[in-house]
Amino acid sequence: MPPPKDVVKIAIQMVGAIPQLIELQQSKPLASVLKDVCDAWSLPNAERYALQYADGRQTYITESNRRDIKNGSILRLTTSPDQEAQRLYTGIQSKNVDVKTDSLKKLAGLSQDVTFAQEFISRNGLKQIYSIVEEGNDTGEMLAHTLKAFTELMEHDFVSWENLSTVFIKKIVSYVNMNAVDASIQQLSLSILENMVPTSRLLFELVKKEVTLDRLLTHLQATNAELQLKAMALLIALLLSATDAERREMMDYLREKNLRQFIHKNIIHSSEPLGDEMAHYLYVLQSVSLNLCEHRMKTSMDPYSQEQRDLLQSLRQTAFESESEVPTGSFSTERRRSLCAKEFRKLGFMNNSNPAEDLRRAPPGLLALDNMVYFSRNTPNAYSRFVLENSSREDKHECPFARSSIQLTLILCEILHIGEPCSETAQAFYPMFFGQDHFFEELFCICIQLVNKTWKEMRATQEDFDKVMQVVREQITRTLSLKPTSLELFKTRVNALNYSEILKLRQTERLHQEETLAVPVLELREKLKPELLELIRQQRLLHLCEGTLFRKISSRRRQVPVADMKMLLVGKECPHTKEKSSGKQNKDVLELAFSIVHDMEEYCLNFIAPTRYEFCLWTDGLNVLLGKEMTSERTQTDLDVLLSMELKLRLLDLENVSIPDNPPPVPKPPSNLNFCYDFSHAEQ
Repeated sequence: MPPPKDVVKIAIQMVGAIPQLIELQQSKPLASVLKDVCDAWSLPNAERYALQYADGRQTYITESNRRDIKNGSILRLTTSPDQEAQRLYTGIQSKNVDVKTDSLKKLAGLSQDVTFAQEFISRNGLKQIYSIVEEGNDTGEMLAHTLKAFTELMEHDFVSWENLSTVFIKKIVSYVNMNAVDASIQQLSLSILENMVPTSRLLFELVKKEVTLDRLLTHLQATNAELQLKAMALLIALLLSATDAERREMMDYLREKNLRQFIHKNIIHSSEPLGDEMAHYLYVLQSVSLNLCEHRMKTSMDPYSQEQRDLLQSLRQTAFESESEVPTGSFSTERRRSLCAKEFRKLGFMNNSNPAEDLRRAPPGLLALDNMVYFSRNTPNAYSRFVLENSSREDKHECPFARSSIQLTLILCEILHIGEPCSETAQAFYPMFFGQDHFFEELFCICIQLVNKTWKEMRATQEDFDKVMQVVREQITRTLSLKPTSLELFKTRVNALNYSEILKLRQTERLHQEETLAVPVLELREKLKPELLELIRQQRLLHLCEGTLFRKISSRRRQVPVADMKMLLVGKECPHTKEKSSGKQNKDVLELAFSIVHDMEEYCLNFIAPTRYEFCLWTDGLNVLLGKEMTSERTQTDLDVLLSMELKLRLLDLENVSIPDNPPPVPKPPSNLNFCYDFSHAEQ
């Protein structure tokens, strides 16, 4: 009989005593449980003791967490949290260095427990920690234990970070800025500052002023992976707490210092595996950098400046240099406007008389114009080729550069989550981002050429614009999911993923979705297989009965009873394929040849099928007659088709109904069966 739900069987240990095996009644007060345990070991003053997990985080057992105790748990009897807090509070004030160090070491371990931390902080224990840091000059083991204890105590949020004194903060900063100091102390100091920065603007400004970016970059270049991680954590905390202007200034400085290239070479491509924490920080750094262009995405060209007007004109002039060389002075104002409108139309602007109207949509706003200008200036040949190639096409087959650029910019913003807040747990960074300074613009340059390539592959017209952009989005997302390590590799892979490949992938995925992998459907599939295989066998036998006209190989005519068939040979095992012939002819014969071995004669009946289809049907049929499995590729194809059709028919009534992986639970039987009708009376 199982034990009651509110009783757990546990073991309780104590140094120097035989462990107790007890049944802990969860309804019984913890004080009473402790008294029973102490009485069993003849220990007075049970209120001075507490139970604690013996393994892992040695958490104290309290009334609030006792329900977490599982059967088989091992607890130990130890000093109560209030007694231990008082003992350690006294110990860290000792003049004896050994006693003080040991007390700080134990304090660092116990401070993870919320019950102990509350007791220690209530005794003004943090004040003693502050004093040890502010007044001490030690940079060894004692300081490491002190900083560890402080970090653990602050994790419980009983005390605000804003209560810290400037002297304490500057002391922590000094450990970060020191050259000759233990790495563990620098790690703890960086962690303290990281937790401090987001809590208030005042603390952010103080840390930003005292810990320079150059110092953080020095720590990032350390060989100690943990120190590197903590430095990255503080850098991210500073970036996230900064204003837009401060963040832009910091990122510009980091760009000058080639931070991206350093990360790409020494962290991403390091021999050491990339941990989850570092992956998250790299994601945040990528997100912060990409979001610097967010203001351009949200700003439209209404109103727009002379500078923006000049950028639009430069797009037109770069694309149509030869036409623009004609002196405009010989044209009337109306003629010049007409010529400009014509060229803006060729550029793919929908409002060719006032192209600024196309850029009033935010997002993507002015970011689309930035991308177009970058493309025209950094890859002028590709830009001119794109525009002029489409200018020479029939109007409805033109791929509109400006319209495509605006939509592509929006697609890239959505894929890269530009303008969205950073996720607290995401690790989806792109390694190639850190190998290129102008990542977004360079990615745009690759993808806008992809748009033109896909447009041609789809033989698209203006009406197909949305379809083309959907395919382009899919090409980009599928390629990014492969995590290419460089833009060059991205370019190679995204161009290889052409329209025909996208269609194949879509078809495969559609079939995969239709033939769902739910357990009940897989079971149904297996149940249907024998019946459908029998159907295929019957079809093969009927085909043998119908007969096939084969190529004549021998002049001798023989009839062989089916009962005398002994074996089927195919391909190079057949005797008539061993005759010498040309390579191509011999290959054709191998693919279509089969022989029937029988008992009546010393030779075989040899055949060469007219087609591969006939070969499959005849070899399958003969194998059925011999009582063997059908082995041709046609069997698997036919079986897949029949299974697919039969499954769809069987599941037709379940369309848009989710199929569970597990059957529903069987309900409990009724307490009695008196409701069942007694048929014995009816029979009489």
